[in-house]
Amino acid sequence: MGRRLALKCMRAGFEVRLEDVMPANLHHAQEYLRRELGPAAMPSVGFVSTIEDAVREADLAIDCVPDELESKLEIFCLLDRMAPPRTVLLTPTKNLSIADLASCTYRAEKCVAIVADMQGVALDAENEAEILLRIPPEASAETVALAREFWQGIGLIARFETDGAASADD
Repeated sequence: MGRRLALKCMRAGFEVRLEDVMPANLHHAQEYLRRELGPAAMPSVGFVSTIEDAVREADLAIDCVPDELESKLEIFCLLDRMAPPRTVLLTPTKNLSIADLASCTYRAEKCVAIVADMQGVALDAENEAEILLRIPPEASAETVALAREFWQGIGLIARFETDGAASADD
């Protein structure tokens, strides 16, 4: 999922930093992106070996760790500690509460859950598809706006719901 999302982001003009604890995974991502984009587009992506290098200047950080509480808490703590205060944290999760995850950070107002199964999201589609995002009750308007702009930038329509609530903001 990370490779396909990175590809979509790069095609939309975003600067991307990819990090993986497994160097082989990073190498496979590099080969995939080189094959899809050609070497000329590669300057818009950085392959880094630490989370700190990945998020040092990030406005938005998306993790791709397994949807398990321990993994999500670990990555949220690392991202919260290493990313600039302005950075919005996005995490794919179908099973965990974004309000609970956000409460473990110093930036609960800057946390967003990607509720969709990211493997099933039409990242390869040319037409706009919809993506469901869940926010904690304390999410800021700036966070919602940044998340909406990001997903629109890569051709997806963001629909928001508040964690634990049935109402949605489109």
